[in-house]
Amino acid sequence: MEIAFDYTRSLGPVLGQFMTGLRDQRILGARAADGRVHAPPFEYDPVTASPPGELFEVGPAGTVVSWTWLPEPLDGQPLNRPFGWALIRLDGADTAMLHAVDPGPAGPAGLRTGMRVWPRWAPDRVGSIRDITCFAPDAPAPAAVDPAAVDPAVVDTAPDAVADGTAPVTMTITPVRLRYLHTASPAESAYLRGLAEGRLLGQRCPACGQVYIPSRGTCPADGVPTDTEVELPDTGTITTFSVVNVGYPGQQVTPPYVAAAVLLDGADIAFQHLILGCDPADVHMGMRVRAAWRPRAEWARHADTISHFTPSGEPDAPYESYARHL
Repeated sequence: MEIAFDYTRSLGPVLGQFMTGLRDQRILGARAADGRVHAPPFEYDPVTASPPGELFEVGPAGTVVSWTWLPEPLDGQPLNRPFGWALIRLDGADTAMLHAVDPGPAGPAGLRTGMRVWPRWAPDRVGSIRDITCFAPDAPAPAAVDPAAVDPAVVDTAPDAVADGTAPVTMTITPVRLRYLHTASPAESAYLRGLAEGRLLGQRCPACGQVYIPSRGTCPADGVPTDTEVELPDTGTITTFSVVNVGYPGQQVTPPYVAAAVLLDGADIAFQHLILGCDPADVHMGMRVRAAWRPRAEWARHADTISHFTPSGEPDAPYESYARHL
């Protein structure tokens, strides 16, 4: 399972300067009231809580203060091959910054405390910590500029802020990804196996008689195992709902659309699902809906086996029938 979103934030005056510097291949630091130089710069002095004065350039080379080796990089990390994470004290700074270090073919044997490293700059820089791809123990050679590679016509017709990259960086977007393996309980397993067969399977509490779908295996009211399987129809009632009007990266359904709590007939708990097949403005509490199953070949032990719910055309359910499930 994966939870993912792009986190967008305003950088503010200090980090905005720092990110703008990275875009321009400069690393900036700030001097604190006690005389120590912090790189990256602080937004508020750790001693006086005052904002820093003018930022100034440090590095770009630095010294490894401490490090650890990562033999199996994860998706989205700076390098797709084994590398080291290190605290690097840049020349002219008193604090260390965390970044990746690529020791090359030497592997972890090429990393040591006290070694000198230089930044490897990304070819396309946007004002992000990733503008430094990593640090490495080899000093970069000066880049040769081929005048013939510059097309004046292209530069002259582009907006100044885009052509020369002088616009300050004010925002940053950080992708956040959490991928995890969920171990299904026996009750969840029964529910998922039922979906693969085109069936909706819940469980009944032997003490209070309430039916839960999907069941967690234990009645939350009585604390006893819900060990009696109950097959439910694929029709139900909308108890509450929300109209989603705001788009976001990776969204699979185009807004506006409805996410609703659907109370299946015979169940005592509602579960969340999409409502499609009608104008979102027509969705209301008490609306009767029916599951829209994916084609038989796509049935699997997964909640997406039911694509969405759609209006069934039946008269609305009376409020009293779902009032206690709101």
